[in-house]
Amino acid sequence: MFTGLIEAQGVVVAADRSPGGNLTLKIDAGSWAHCRAGVSPSLGESIAVDGCCLTVAEQPSIERPALLTFHVIPESLARTTLDALAVGSRVHLEASCTPTTLLGGHIVQGHIDGVGEVKRVVTQGEWRITIAPPAALMPYIIPKGSIAVAGVSLTIAAIDVQTGTFDIALIPTTLDKTTLGRLKPGSRINLECDSMAKTMVHWLTHYADSGMLAQILAARS
Repeated sequence: MFTGLIEAQGVVVAADRSPGGNLTLKIDAGSWAHCRAGVSPSLGESIAVDGCCLTVAEQPSIERPALLTFHVIPESLARTTLDALAVGSRVHLEASCTPTTLLGGHIVQGHIDGVGEVKRVVTQGEWRITIAPPAALMPYIIPKGSIAVAGVSLTIAAIDVQTGTFDIALIPTTLDKTTLGRLKPGSRINLECDSMAKTMVHWLTHYADSGMLAQILAARS
């Protein structure tokens, strides 16, 4: 589990495909890798990479403690933007949270729901980005609700049901600490909707489709 507060930006130094379709990513995490309360990431640790929960696949060496290795399976590649990463790409990094971690963002699972497309970027005055998510995600996107965009915890600033898009507003701190300021129309971006919204919609849909919701409401009337 994560909070959606990006801790660092890493740089992809290798992106190699295996015959089976898996992708091995090697990411230089820079100083972040050895300044996390004096503890470097270790084999088996969960790290969110652009919002996607990945497992550190190799123990970082003493010589290169900042070099993190991840194996990405075809299922993850099909559902995320990780397939487009290349040497030199910058990615968001966040370590998994603990019971004592401050929840400054919102609960993020690291399970990408779909890939959205940037439709518009406004940089004059308030910096706003308009994103078109997959249509299936729109029921989970609510006004002033939370959403993780490339792993960044953000508040939904506006929704346009007619066009099937939503807006996010970015403050200077977010622009400084993330890569979101580099987005442009046509950019693809990982999206994870709020888990509470997803649970509620699925619960209501299940009870409505089964007829149980109607029975409960009838019993209360």
